[in-house]
Formats: sequence, structure tokens, C-alpha cells
Amino acid sequence: MKIQVIITGATGMVGEGVLEESLLHPDVEKVLVINRKSCGVTHSKLTEILHTNFYDLSPISEQLKDYNACFFCLGVSSIGMKEQKYYSLTYTLTMHMAELLSKLNTDMTFCYISGAGTDSSEKGKMSWARVKGKTENDLMKLPFKKSYAFRPGFMLPSKGAGNVHGYYAVFRLLYPVFRVLLPKYVSTLKELGLAMINSVTKGYEKPVLEVRDIVELAKKY
Repeated sequence: MKIQVIITGATGMVGEGVLEESLLHPDVEKVLVINRKSCGVTHSKLTEILHTNFYDLSPISEQLKDYNACFFCLGVSSIGMKEQKYYSLTYTLTMHMAELLSKLNTDMTFCYISGAGTDSSEKGKMSWARVKGKTENDLMKLPFKKSYAFRPGFMLPSKGAGNVHGYYAVFRLLYPVFRVLLPKYVSTLKELGLAMINSVTKGYEKPVLEVRDIVELAKKY
């Protein structure tokens, strides 16, 4: 199965890694990235749209047609952010784009980057986990062909990645130990990218993928 993918968040660490795997993968024919600023990547498969207001996609809606996958990697940290602002940037923004894509592309598989510890009940003590849980739950209700929520933990970036915090240098050294001692919490960013692609081309039995599921699905490549 050949796929045409829309990727958001390609200027962040996760989106950059997912974009790299998509451009390398033989099953991915075409990639469209939507960014507020350029990701700085050129490739024969790649088209980039610069768009600043993700709450109003009407100016670019015609360019979002005829895609059968979306890898939604756009996200923010809740640290130091008021709950209302986090809700707007996490739930409202995501749902706005997903609702539009579900209308434009009925054959689309939507893959959402959530996070380990997300609260599917929407009733837990952590506000960020409730917001992520609500986002996951409501995405599953949209009329996509398939919807998946990926919940990665700590991820090892690929070598040469540009959008990486400095502390990942220490994490890279300790990664082999973490992989053995904490296999439920660590994976590579490459595995996440491959798992997302494979969820579209091969499918997966669970709509919500924890770290072990991500690693397992990546092996189907």
C-alpha cells in the first residue's frame, strides 16, 4: 500500500523524526508538511505549506485533499502553561484540523501523538492527562478510516536530528541501560516513525498504542 501523508509539527523533535522516516520509507509516495516556519528540508516527495493560524485552515483547505494519512505531531508542554491555554493548543487546535481532514479525506488514517500517562477516563488529577485523554477519545469519534493514538515515553532521537534539547546527549549515553531496565517507557524516534507508517499500511489491533505496542508495530517494517 502506498500512502500520501500530511505531517504537522515537523519543526519539533518528534515531527522532525517522523518526517525523516516518511521521506526514507518506500511506501510513502508524497508528504505534505504544514508549518508556521520552514522545516528547512528539501526532498522530491516533500511539499511544504507555511501557515500561521492553525485555528483557521480555510485558506489552505483545498491543498489538504487527496491524502490518506495524517501524522499529527504538533504539541506543546503543559509546564508553566495555564490550563485554558493548554486546552486550546492541545484539544481545540487538534480537533479543528482533524474535523476538517475527516471531511476532506474519507479514506484517511489519523495518527495522533499523545503521551505516556494520558488519562482516557478524563477524570484523573493531572489536567494535561485529562486534556490528552479527551483529545484521544474525541478523535476516535470522527469518521476517519482509522484513528490511532500513540503514547510514546522517552525517545532516542536519530543521529543528526536538529530539534533536540541538550539533555538528550545524556539520555543517549544511558539509553542502552534504560532499554533493558525500563522497556515499557523507552523507544527510539525511528521506531515511532515506522510504527506510524505501519499503522496506515498494515493496521494494528489497538487504537491506543503504548510504548511496547509502538516497538512491536515498528518491527513489521
